[in-house]
Amino acid sequence: MTFDPVPLTGDRATGYDQLAGQAAALLAGEPDRIANAANLSALVYHSLLEVNWAGFYFYDGHELVVGPFQGKPACVRIALGKGVCGTAAETRRTQLVPDVHTFPGHIACDADSRSEIVVPLIRDDTLIGVLDLDSPRPGRFDDTDRRGLETLAAVFVNSPTTF
Repeated sequence: MTFDPVPLTGDRATGYDQLAGQAAALLAGEPDRIANAANLSALVYHSLLEVNWAGFYFYDGHELVVGPFQGKPACVRIALGKGVCGTAAETRRTQLVPDVHTFPGHIACDADSRSEIVVPLIRDDTLIGVLDLDSPRPGRFDDTDRRGLETLAAVFVNSPTTF
């Protein structure tokens, strides 16, 4: 099966709605979480402007471990409460960071990244991991991105994926 993303149209909120529909179609019927995470990270990376990293970290019961992603090589393991990803996982709240250099304890996997957004992945009150996006532009992510990426995270978490 081939899948070609449809170019996003309209305002950014509408674009995220379109992206969520594409994500749902892409993940439909596939139970493997690695396959779904790989395809979703590629879809996001190639659909959103000014993103230099998009991917997943999965919680193994002790720490976050890098999963499928698009971008430069990444940090492999992140402790809960450390950096933006670990903070999102520990607090179970989306972290929207306009300037990573002002975030206490930021983990610099890619020196080009200047802003970041991390959405926790929760299913049945269980931490699965996080969806992480970086940008080389300070202030790249805002509340529209937060809402849109939380919707995409929900598409992933609520897909038929085996966790």
